[in-house]
Amino acid sequence: MSTQKTSKALPIMAEADIAIARIAPETSFKNKAYEALREAILKMDIYASPEPVMLDERALSERLGVSRTPIREAIAMLEQDGFVKTVPRRGIVVIRRTKSEIVDMIRAWAALESMAARLITTIARKKDITALRDYFKDFGKDRPPQDHIEEYSKANIAFHQALISLSESPVLVDMTSDILLHVRGYRQLTIGRTDRIAASLPEHLAIIDALEERNTELAEKLARDHTLGLATYVETHGQELFS
Repeated sequence: MSTQKTSKALPIMAEADIAIARIAPETSFKNKAYEALREAILKMDIYASPEPVMLDERALSERLGVSRTPIREAIAMLEQDGFVKTVPRRGIVVIRRTKSEIVDMIRAWAALESMAARLITTIARKKDITALRDYFKDFGKDRPPQDHIEEYSKANIAFHQALISLSESPVLVDMTSDILLHVRGYRQLTIGRTDRIAASLPEHLAIIDALEERNTELAEKLARDHTLGLATYVETHGQELFS
């Protein structure tokens, strides 16, 4: 008796009916304008002066070489992200945070950076950790940071960004990107204060020592305490920073 099997025909798959709209050419301009403006704002030192930082729509249009429509759309996106706000009869203002908001952001950074330090001790290459010393190679007893505040301030900011980057965690990078503008601004604002800069270099070098020794708990603690020190300073002396 024949036991030949009959094969069943596979059903014909229908093409999915996806409700998707054609991308308008303006969309790419809007997104590119948004990215360019966001990057420019993140590089600003918006706390260098007590005066508000204003953006001009027409000037932005000319600088970016696009019409004012994608600029307006990009500004709307930045406003949703909390970077700017439109003030009637004044224009576009880059948002600065209150002292309490800044303190909260710095504390959040401390937590994120301490986790970055923990990760660095477990995954980073020795040469990459040692390279962190390059940020401070031009400073020491013969060339104290307090005599070269602007130069040291740049090294300070670069060091803290490098710690986040060395964690190799895209999540940490994303979580710190939005508060970088404000935390960085207050780091720059406070670094020249005598009681801050005196401790800054030794604390940075101690963090690097702990990272090189792969001392996870100590590196995590030192990174956290260092940034929490900034939070405490801002909380105590915030009203004096623009005086």
